[in-house]
Amino acid sequence: MNSQTFHLLMNGLWETVYMTLVSTLLGYLIGLPVGILLTVTDKEGIHPNAFVYRIVDVIINIMRSIPFLILLILLIPFTRFLVGKSYGTTATIVPLVVSAAPYIARMVESSLKEVDSGVIEAARSMGASNWTIVFHVLLVEAKTSLIVGATITLGTILGYSAMAGTVAGGGLGDIAIQYGYYRWKTDIMLITVALLVILFQIFQMIGMKIASVLDHRK
Repeated sequence: MNSQTFHLLMNGLWETVYMTLVSTLLGYLIGLPVGILLTVTDKEGIHPNAFVYRIVDVIINIMRSIPFLILLILLIPFTRFLVGKSYGTTATIVPLVVSAAPYIARMVESSLKEVDSGVIEAARSMGASNWTIVFHVLLVEAKTSLIVGATITLGTILGYSAMAGTVAGGGLGDIAIQYGYYRWKTDIMLITVALLVILFQIFQMIGMKIASVLDHRK
């Protein structure tokens, strides 16, 4: 491997990390509140509202049913409007966030619904408001599950970022397609795959370690 190829791969690695972390963060800024809303307005939630729940539920189901590559193409005009272009790492963040947000909302909803109803009832009996229950009971009690969910989400978005390489989305996926597949350089493709696997393992290891530390059940 020459220095030019090395720098190309390192730049692709950085772009992939950048896309994955920023997309996950922005995805949670959208998905976390939506997940809380789903939990709260569910028929067994602390403030049931069938109308709101059904609307949000349908929207999330529709968004999650669209394959990422198709969503990536559908959002090209919107992406170009937001960032001025439809290719590259920053542009790829837009469809990554749109794809990740509904997935995150479901992960958050699932985590919050794991909280023991007895803990919620105990908080209610002490006069806690719905806001207090959400921020001081649900989110606190579900923190371990939420961290595990965030770890899974990171891995999913990492995979999506690699798919974006098919449309010049930048990162390791782009290198694998442009330099590995189109130029028949199997070694480049294998190295990018190895780097993606290593990144995935690092994300998983860090996430699960944090979840283990925060798990108060131990």
